Amino acid sequence: MYADIVDLRQFYHSELGRRAEQAISASLATLWQKLPQERLVGLGYAVPFLERFKAETERTFAFMPAGQGAVNWPVGALSSTALVFDEELPLPDSSIDRILMVHSLEFAENPRETLKEQWRVLAPGGRLVIVVPNRRGVWARMDNTPFGSGRPYSRRQLTELLRETNFTPGTTAEALFFPPSRVRAILKLRTAFERVGKALWPAFSGVIIVEAQKRLYQGLPVTARASRRVFVPVLAPKGVPSIRDPV
Repeated sequence: MYADIVDLRQFYHSELGRRAEQAISASLATLWQKLPQERLVGLGYAVPFLERFKAETERTFAFMPAGQGAVNWPVGALSSTALVFDEELPLPDSSIDRILMVHSLEFAENPRETLKEQWRVLAPGGRLVIVVPNRRGVWARMDNTPFGSGRPYSRRQLTELLRETNFTPGTTAEALFFPPSRVRAILKLRTAFERVGKALWPAFSGVIIVEAQKRLYQGLPVTARASRRVFVPVLAPKGVPSIRDPV
């Protein structure tokens, strides 16, 4: 079940949410520094992070799943938001250069089908970045943030899922080493927590960030069907067989 759009927006408008956005954005910057004239799609609730990229891109879209709900974005401009089904995106094949998934994969009903759809719309060599809760981290165990909902992943699980759906996992990053507390004294130490956490205990980050590239020239496994009717064309009429002797 997807997180509600109202809860997501309220979280990122809070002090804790702003600190979380800053920490994740700092890690995203190590993967994507510039996106000159590229087409970018944010899937899930990626709006807080798309603001940092949209000035450089050719165009940027915010796709929000129907189960979550949508808000208008960007504020004060023509809307670039669309309400979608994550397994059926309203895009032609190979039409997008980059996809950023935040608050998306952990809520997907069928993660494999969702990633196969991302593969379909990505251009050859296109890149995908996924931000998911780390099942080893504290944030996945607390329900006072959106990262405490949905299905958390380990780095190995996410890597295997990407390979199964024809992506090549690449650079990884971590974020959210500070505890998900609203106490101001702890929030002020966010930078120190992030720096020490990345150096000493990267396996226990709040979120895992993985970049992957669309892989070509390899078939995807197809689920076997129980039965399949095949229609054979008839080239000439055969008539109806009869037990009577011909006259």
